[in-house]
Amino acid sequence: MSGVAVLNREELDKLERRELQLTILSVVFVLVLAGGLAAFMYPLVFVHPEGNKWTMRVAFFGFCALVLLFVGYLLERQRTVHKLKQHILAEVERNVALRHQANVDLLGSMPDASQFWDRLTMEFRRAKTMQKTLSLILLKVNKGSGSGRNPDMSAVGSACAKAMSRRLRPTDCIFRLSPEVFGVVLPETDWQNGKLISARLQQELQGAQTGFGVSFEVNIYNYPGDVVSAHEMEDLVKSLLPEQQGWGASVPALAE
Repeated sequence: MSGVAVLNREELDKLERRELQLTILSVVFVLVLAGGLAAFMYPLVFVHPEGNKWTMRVAFFGFCALVLLFVGYLLERQRTVHKLKQHILAEVERNVALRHQANVDLLGSMPDASQFWDRLTMEFRRAKTMQKTLSLILLKVNKGSGSGRNPDMSAVGSACAKAMSRRLRPTDCIFRLSPEVFGVVLPETDWQNGKLISARLQQELQGAQTGFGVSFEVNIYNYPGDVVSAHEMEDLVKSLLPEQQGWGASVPALAE
């Protein structure tokens, strides 16, 4: 995430309270001044009028009407500010809900763990048969400790998926193995090129790390550099997954 502006509701409430206080102060100030002026004008208009009394009375009542209109304007302005704040909050909440739904849809459309095992099995067989290299990147999202933040994991996962997709080749595949774990299969990629791709992924994820206050654990494994058998690679993947996903009966064993 590259600096998403967060609307602080407490700040909005504080600003609205200050606006209400200023409005009340303005109304009181105007009424005191207008009442004092009207009190001074009353004897000259009604008790000892000089000149045309009806003209003076029209001016007096016009002044009172202007004062009331101005007070009404101040109150209406405060009401408008309150409605505008409620409208902004409603729009922000709607946008947050739409963004959350978009993140959920994006993550739901990603290949899951079962597809990952099938693809890894196929790529491992191909690499072994054709004597090619195969690299696997495992990314685990860790919530920042001590930050006091509770990030939306769907938003974090969506940001991670988008960031990694920008750095992958057309032949690479990304899978969501669990809410916090992603796997990237890199066919025909040796250990050195895999490290370069891993470094680019970590660089791309810096925005999400800063924006959401999370940390990332990135591991890369290579065949035949790090593992020499399918079971070794399978165990490495399972070590990062929850037990029900890593060791469930539905997870196929990689063929030797």
